[in-house]
Amino acid sequence: MRPTVAVIGAGSWGTTLASRCARHGSTTIWGLEDEVIEEINERRSNSRYLKGFELPTALRATRSMEEATRQAEVIVMAVPSPYFRAVLQQAAPFVRRSIPIVSVAKGLEPESLLRMTEVIAELLPDNPRAVLSGPNLAREIVAGYAAGAVVACRDAAVAEALQGLFKSGLYRVYTTHDVVGVEVAAALKNVVAIAAGMADGVGVGDNTRALVITRGLAELTRLGVAMGGEARTFAGLAGLGDLLATCMSPLSRNRHVGEQLGRGRKLEDIVAEMHMVAEGVHTCGLALELAKRHGVEMPIAREIHRVVHGEITALQAYRGLVRRPPGAET
Repeated sequence: MRPTVAVIGAGSWGTTLASRCARHGSTTIWGLEDEVIEEINERRSNSRYLKGFELPTALRATRSMEEATRQAEVIVMAVPSPYFRAVLQQAAPFVRRSIPIVSVAKGLEPESLLRMTEVIAELLPDNPRAVLSGPNLAREIVAGYAAGAVVACRDAAVAEALQGLFKSGLYRVYTTHDVVGVEVAAALKNVVAIAAGMADGVGVGDNTRALVITRGLAELTRLGVAMGGEARTFAGLAGLGDLLATCMSPLSRNRHVGEQLGRGRKLEDIVAEMHMVAEGVHTCGLALELAKRHGVEMPIAREIHRVVHGEITALQAYRGLVRRPPGAET
């Protein structure tokens, strides 16, 4: 018997996860946009965020947070990190104690620098907290391509129950106890993806892009370990796997932002034409604050932050990175 699931957030990834869960049990998706909710309920599609795919007839959509969450036995938070707390606060009065809250957001909370499971702990301290992450481009998952993810929770029994909820067919889900490592990897890989996109936009070549991706992985691993994560997590699906997919795929929002910056476009113009949030834009500055707090060097994140804020061009950023004297690799 599959649990009743509420997915909070009707963007591309929230809709994809809700679609998968609805094929096996009662699932409700919550969203803010009337036209999206109406289209899911009446036409079994979400053309704004996931065009070209038919959704299960069993999936219900609502704008009522109470309707979505009151009977839920698992809640999946598919809300971008800048809005995560505000939306969870709306849900909190209706959430039953002890049911798992799963974050699929890939970012950090502005100002507080908290991970999303830390936000959940503040608002719903009696509920188990978990995070699902990996190389999961929404359009490929909903199309049925083979993919993998990892669900992290400190309670092994909860992690295994969530593994059974999300895995199906060609979508393989693994478990881990390293919540910190998975969340840090998920957030910081978006910054490296902007750098990889900039490489394409500037036209610096595949060797340079490989260099930046590899050294970017080293950066996010250093910070993640300093924050309490495990180094091996960053070599797995939540780290290297997600990093490669996000840096290389034309479906990646963060890579797209980087590519457009590399072509000389202004950030505000790029963001204005996007329907979805590119988390790396917000995360690069937060990563530098965390790096300072933990005494970690992050030169790639620093250069990306300067480009995003218009201090230098993408080409100047790459010239700055290659002028940095190399030390020992490990």
